[in-house]
Amino acid sequence: MSSHVSSKEAQDFSDLNPSQREAVMHGEGPMLVLAGAGSGKTRVVTRRIARLIAAGVAPSSMMAVTFTNKAAAEMRERIAHLVGPRSAKEMRVMTFHSFGLELLGSEARALGLRDGGFTVYDQADCSATIREILRSIDAGKRFDIAAILARISLAKNAFETAESWVPRPHDEYDEIAREVFPRYQAALRSFHAFDFDDLVTETVSLLRRREDVRTRWQRKIRYLMVDEYQDTNAAQLELVRLIAGSWRNVVVVGDDDQSIYAWRGADITNILNFSEHFQGARVVKLEENYRSSASVLAIANAVLSSSRGKRFGKVLKPTRPEGARVEVAVCLDPEIEASFLVDEIQRATTADPTLTHDEIAVLYRSNSQAEPVEQALKEAGIPHRIIGGQKFYERKEVKDLLAYLRAALAPEDEISVRRVLNYPARGIGEASLQKLSSYAVARDLTLWQAVERAIDIDALGGAAVEGCRQFEQVVTVTRQMLERNTPSHQVAEELTRRIGLKEDLMAASPGEAFARRWRNVESLINLLKRRDERGPSDLQAVNDYLRMLTLQLSEEEEDARRVVTLCTMHGAKGLEWRLVFVIGVEEGYLPHTRTTDPKATAASDQDIEEERRLFYVAVTRAREKLWLTRCKHRSSRGKPMNRTPSRFLLDIPAELYDQREVSIRPGPDYQRMAQGAASVLKALDALKDGTARPVPRRRP
Repeated sequence: MSSHVSSKEAQDFSDLNPSQREAVMHGEGPMLVLAGAGSGKTRVVTRRIARLIAAGVAPSSMMAVTFTNKAAAEMRERIAHLVGPRSAKEMRVMTFHSFGLELLGSEARALGLRDGGFTVYDQADCSATIREILRSIDAGKRFDIAAILARISLAKNAFETAESWVPRPHDEYDEIAREVFPRYQAALRSFHAFDFDDLVTETVSLLRRREDVRTRWQRKIRYLMVDEYQDTNAAQLELVRLIAGSWRNVVVVGDDDQSIYAWRGADITNILNFSEHFQGARVVKLEENYRSSASVLAIANAVLSSSRGKRFGKVLKPTRPEGARVEVAVCLDPEIEASFLVDEIQRATTADPTLTHDEIAVLYRSNSQAEPVEQALKEAGIPHRIIGGQKFYERKEVKDLLAYLRAALAPEDEISVRRVLNYPARGIGEASLQKLSSYAVARDLTLWQAVERAIDIDALGGAAVEGCRQFEQVVTVTRQMLERNTPSHQVAEELTRRIGLKEDLMAASPGEAFARRWRNVESLINLLKRRDERGPSDLQAVNDYLRMLTLQLSEEEEDARRVVTLCTMHGAKGLEWRLVFVIGVEEGYLPHTRTTDPKATAASDQDIEEERRLFYVAVTRAREKLWLTRCKHRSSRGKPMNRTPSRFLLDIPAELYDQREVSIRPGPDYQRMAQGAASVLKALDALKDGTARPVPRRRP
């Protein structure tokens, strides 16, 4: 045992509240720590580990399991601070998948593998395997590979085999996944490979069937701690039960009110039924919140108070002052909502110089909601980043369309020309591209000039020459339209028609994937249309606008700690900011249409309750100031649609927040107009009640 443990830190619990102290002092047997948002759960876990080590428990006999490598690294660092780096290194602090990798690697003989020889396939490897299987069964490009993988993953984690898994009736993707599943597993085994799901499920299978292996690992791990227990699936629960064994020294920390990952297999009943899985378990509730102001917590508690799902009775108790009032902004449309956010961010950071951009976040239910906000922030020069979703301007279909426009504006832009020279495919493969490049280099030409001279390049085949002619024609016509000051959005629309972009996307990404990618194209065209409405579409104006949209280098070089965060509600879990905007608090987004549409096979009351918990997670990210915004109108498939406030917003008593209407773009002019109008109204009111002071006459 290491001598680094500080007896003072390990034994002095004066900084802990009574519930935290009870959890830290727990010794043998199972325990569930219900840790509300911002209640100091990591402190409890690390302090308990330090106390056990100080009491003589060998660090090597303890394991703490988290869900991400980042969380594991942070926990290990905090443990090292308490018990010293040597003891921290002896402990297992890892993810479920890392533990599975360790166990399977050390039990290669039990698996029937020679010399521990197996490969772990990442997402790209798995996708390539699925793609080859689809080709072999002549399914071609009809299916979204990620959707097939997701179904196989859910089946595996529910301990369904390729033979036992029953697809849902009339679900085309379930049916193709059922056909692919056995071939996929056979392919992995023939390659001596495991995917990420196998690292847990194969570990469980091995522990189940080999008593000697199970006993060996139960002796190694005498104390087991699991963080974010509400996110565990069936396979992870079984792994916990098998490792805990007869010792039953298992402590899990989680919050049923933050269970938001059912769509990827998490099972909330794991935490709700913990005392049934581990008889005699102690349950400790951490309800004191050290993160958010009292006004924010009042909203959070109100959101959950209307829940109709099964949950532990738990109410967050503030330890901080009431703070700023929560406000709800009712905006006319998404563009005004985005402008309002920008204006409020600028106002807040001006009013409080200590509020920096990294302490501000904009949270939303769906990635599609980020585009107008990102555009408004970009135009206002406010640095930002997106977590939990790809940036709008980094999406392939958006980059391709922008590359065509840039090539038309500046044919010497070789990066843009290279990007779309053979997209959509027009017979110019890698070999032909190399011949074009060699020709250009030998004659000191640009790649575009080589394309213009393709017919003179003897090494090029006929298909490549014809492809170069087609590309040259598309770019030339596009430039001519721009030179005639044709509105840029009309140029982009004509460009997509000429290259057959819609048809290509439809062939490559069927179903919802195509719809999502085509919406991205339409969003870019709409952005160009809004730019056209603000000014002329001459070459220089369009060029300046495209340059502003694609300033990738400066964004990459910016200090990530000084940027506004745009994030999905799912991606925000575990994070916190001083100022938080939760946008789109409307029916259809929150709860999402998928959970309320009676035609959706997966729609259920449980799904709606998970959406309520997701809203609760978003609200509790705010430390000091919380804004909730919604729109009265949004466009859906090009048609304006009226929007109604989220049922979760209606559950919050009106006295807990202030509401304002935002119907025109905010900004300095708007603020001056509003102040002037307020002054006039005040003067009129004074005249009515007789309190107005007479205005002295001017002397002639």
